[in-house]
Amino acid sequence: MSDLKTIFPFELKKGIVLNDSRVLKKGKMRLATAGDEIVPLKDPRVQANPAYLIIILLSRVIIEIEGIEEIDTRLIENLFVEDLAYLQDFYNRINGSGSTLLKVTCPHCDKNFHVEPESLGEL
Repeated sequence: MSDLKTIFPFELKKGIVLNDSRVLKKGKMRLATAGDEIVPLKDPRVQANPAYLIIILLSRVIIEIEGIEEIDTRLIENLFVEDLAYLQDFYNRINGSGSTLLKVTCPHCDKNFHVEPESLGEL
């Protein structure tokens, strides 16, 4: 049995505001495949504006946001900039190391340890 974790939960700081004023914050992202990174490069939106790549990437790897399972580029385009930056970093962390943990150093004792990003506000 494999210990490979392929789906990671996340929580947005601000959230996505829907037309009915609901705010969605909790979601799940899966590990990216080679196709997730290659296919968007052929998209005319990315060819016209390379910054659009992250929008398409996130729409492919986010598998759910509070019950919404059809994540499209329009939904990702409506993210606040802070949440887009968070998801881009989250994507890079889980696809680089397979973990959401961050390595941090205690400013008082210089000891290194790993924490979930969400717990940093509690320290």
